[in-house]
Amino acid sequence: MTSIPHETTGEPNPLRALGLDRLRRRTSMKWRTYPEDVLPVWVAEMDVPLAEPVIRAVTDALALGDTGYAAGTDYAEALAGFAAERWGWDGLAVERTAIVPDVMLGVVEMLKLVTGPGDTVVVNPPVYPPFFQFVTHMDRKVAESPLGADLRIDLDGLEDAFREAAAGGRRAAYLLCSPHNPTGTVHTAEELSAVAALAERYGVRVVADEIHAPLVLGGTAFVPYLSVPGAERGLALMSASKAWNLAGLKAAVAVAGPGAAADLARLPEEVGHGASHVGVVAHTAALREGTAWLDALLAGLDDNRRLLAGLLAEHLPAIGHRPGDATYLAWLDCRALGLGDDPADVFLRRGRVALNSGLPFGTGGAGHARLNLATPPEVITEAVRRMARAAG
Repeated sequence: MTSIPHETTGEPNPLRALGLDRLRRRTSMKWRTYPEDVLPVWVAEMDVPLAEPVIRAVTDALALGDTGYAAGTDYAEALAGFAAERWGWDGLAVERTAIVPDVMLGVVEMLKLVTGPGDTVVVNPPVYPPFFQFVTHMDRKVAESPLGADLRIDLDGLEDAFREAAAGGRRAAYLLCSPHNPTGTVHTAEELSAVAALAERYGVRVVADEIHAPLVLGGTAFVPYLSVPGAERGLALMSASKAWNLAGLKAAVAVAGPGAAADLARLPEEVGHGASHVGVVAHTAALREGTAWLDALLAGLDDNRRLLAGLLAEHLPAIGHRPGDATYLAWLDCRALGLGDDPADVFLRRGRVALNSGLPFGTGGAGHARLNLATPPEVITEAVRRMARAAG
């Protein structure tokens, strides 16, 4: 497959660079979980080649034998520069950062700093399933505050959840997904300011998973949680892994607001040893030199969003779908198809196409499925055709 320059960015569209023959040579989870007759459009891996600056940085590190332990602040400095240029946020202070193995393990460590066993963590389902898994595995309770019908934060419901979670002076936290996975919702400055005000009113500590922050479409503004008034006691996790397809090169950055600096200072030193040094090298190169590649990717994802909307309208008009303003994930409401609570299972068995089941995403997930758009247009087209045949 030949990738031609995109009409908007002038850069080759990474989503048109690889054909199925090459993709099926990959050995990662997306391509090895199911038999070869299954078309995988599920787990959050992108079907793209790596950005050239990332390849060069990793290759140079390997040539030097530079494969020891991660050290220094290069990653945080690169992230601060990216945040200033991309989001107009100059408030990412390198001295209030720490390297962590990845975003979810970073979430666990941040929650350990601000809650204890038996405390409550509030989440907004339908939401990324590991939010439930990691929180319960660390002996915290999950309290659901479901998104509203518009797939945005229901502030009244969130206040109720905060009030109950913090009753009696108990410690509590709110695990914010921003941008939201699986809906692609980008929270506004007004919404996040309201969240911060509620958190302060009830003494709830906010931990923001902002891993999808670079994957926001043009015309929509990503607002870092720590940039809004009242968020000074918040903690955030950021990473280049989703936007540049670097999940296998483990590294992320924990960022503390001014009022949470003392909390972050209590992070055990050994936590930083879990990050991959080569991962740090790759993520740093992506943030500093990979923005042209990212812009081409975003343009290609926008094309794929329009393609999916057209295909669904033509082949599966009963599916409800609101294209999100961020991520490369599509949240599909399949309830009108009559396929039961787990339509992804039907699509897999009858159509040999793998999507994520909506059930693990919590309340609001039944009858839904999540589709990964970060794949060649031909794959999306074939996936929808298979889904239509499976739906009968």
